[in-house]
Amino acid sequence: MCGIYGFIGAGDPDDLERMGRRLAHRGPDGTGSRTFPRHATFLGHRRLSVIDIADGGQPMGDAAGEVWVSFNGEIYNHRDLRAELIRRGHVFRTDHSDTEVLVHGWKEWGEELPGRLNGMFAFAVWDDRTSTLFLARDRFGEKPLFWGRQGGLFLFASELQAFAGHRGFQVRFDRPALRKYFAHGFIPAPNSAFEGTAKLRPGRWLRYDAASGAMHEGTYWAFRIEPDPRPPSLDEAAEEVRSLLRRSVERRLMSDVPLGLFLSGGIDSSAAAAMARDLAGADGIGSFAVGFTEPSYDESVHARFVAGTLGLTCDVETLDLERARDRLDDVLRHADEPLADPSFLPTYLLCGFARGKVTVALSGDGGDELFAGYDPFLALAPAAAYRRLVPRGMHRLLCRLAGLLPLGTANMSLDFKLRRFLHGMAAEAELWNPLWLAPLQPEEIAELFGEEADPEDLYAEALALWRAGEGLGTVDRTLEFYSNFYLPDGILTKVDRASMAHGLEVRSVFLDNDLVEFTRRLPASYKLARRTRKAVLKRALEGVLPSRTLERPKKGFGIPLPAWMREIPLDARPARDLGLDERAVARRIAAHRAGREDHRLFLWAWRALQASAEAARP
Repeated sequence: MCGIYGFIGAGDPDDLERMGRRLAHRGPDGTGSRTFPRHATFLGHRRLSVIDIADGGQPMGDAAGEVWVSFNGEIYNHRDLRAELIRRGHVFRTDHSDTEVLVHGWKEWGEELPGRLNGMFAFAVWDDRTSTLFLARDRFGEKPLFWGRQGGLFLFASELQAFAGHRGFQVRFDRPALRKYFAHGFIPAPNSAFEGTAKLRPGRWLRYDAASGAMHEGTYWAFRIEPDPRPPSLDEAAEEVRSLLRRSVERRLMSDVPLGLFLSGGIDSSAAAAMARDLAGADGIGSFAVGFTEPSYDESVHARFVAGTLGLTCDVETLDLERARDRLDDVLRHADEPLADPSFLPTYLLCGFARGKVTVALSGDGGDELFAGYDPFLALAPAAAYRRLVPRGMHRLLCRLAGLLPLGTANMSLDFKLRRFLHGMAAEAELWNPLWLAPLQPEEIAELFGEEADPEDLYAEALALWRAGEGLGTVDRTLEFYSNFYLPDGILTKVDRASMAHGLEVRSVFLDNDLVEFTRRLPASYKLARRTRKAVLKRALEGVLPSRTLERPKKGFGIPLPAWMREIPLDARPARDLGLDERAVARRIAAHRAGREDHRLFLWAWRALQASAEAARP
């Protein structure tokens, strides 16, 4: 797990070194670089040593010096690929480096290489024979990869802020991307926060010709729901899910450094814990949880229960969120691009706590997206009934009445969820999911930016995804929304930045190729059965986890955001520098602090944007 970066064009080794310094947290165990003067090509790498500690330095090249790789991630099937490449005549110099598998894999398969990989990855291949740079990103975007062009300069990096280290790159925030940020709470790929930059989308590759400047992008995989017309029975499917999940965990236990797991006491992390305990033994793996002094936000009691049931140790650090709040600015700067998910703070603190004992941690991320675990899945049927039965005039009246409800401060309070639900009911089903997540509605974004905010533009990526699923039911289309959109650009971005800020590698056990391929072909009724979420997963885990855990309601990883946003210092003045309406920001700050309106999501998003702007300064 590392940080990769580089550029082609004007610049020198000092620019490369400055880019690398901005990624030092991703690779505390070493740094490497390589220069190819013929086309002014510079490759850099910051290393976190996890696999083949002695011989895995990067950028890594082949014996002839023709192909060089800078790689971030883990390839879980690298041993199988190595064996196949040896049979094809390739000679390896390392014992078990997955990076060297990429080097030889490129020479053997070229652009077909990413499709053969089971893992999380972002890598750059420089092929000196053809003077081309090849970038690729894993199927779900567990590992980040940005690229940019300004003038004749082409850059790439694991984090966007690395570009600010190059003297030839001008940092200017992209207004269309910022509009999308306030529409979603994150910036959806391929959009990116800086002008002239983009995120390589999951499951894609990009080829750049250094001689001509030509660029081509291709897709090697895309997540689509394709229900099998003759699916297995629910019991048969549950048995296969259990087997594939166990195999996924086994693959993710490979490590040359200490390894543990995150444990919240929810179904997904508990499933990972149970499988890991069976495979590694109770003494071979420990678990980590964060507890909070505020009872409505504390999950540590559930984590301790699961750990005790499985015979695992569970290290819990209980945090006073009022004290943690003092670190807020430093924490938010590590998000790289602005990210409006308040759970970034507890995730960051959990990663820092775990890194004190391990270098790798398993997580349950992806389970909610694949198996319909989120609350909005339960809202789909009521939303459809609401749209059929409630006239538009009655809807406006209900929205006004909901605005009169007392503002709750508990985690996911009833008034908050009701207002969220009603936000979506003004639109058709294709916009329910993004509107339920939105920090601001389109008319509020128009006020903030002083220009029209067309929903077709704001939500273009989500709408294209929804419309591509024509023929699927609402549940399956919502599964595609969360798996293709919210998971990579929201959840996995949060986990990557929070973990790599501490030099910790996190592996998501539900995102294994084989498990995903099986679950995407299961019918929606196996995932959402009436009011039961994750039906097939819960059936798979019967006898593996206690019923108390399987029946426990989902609870988010939250912080007391409404109360915090009334107390944390907030300044509207930087809005002018970002081209936003300072008065619109100030009005929301004042209304929230007075308890008249609930602007928790916007105010957190605003604070995160300020932190990102601070981090981008030279």
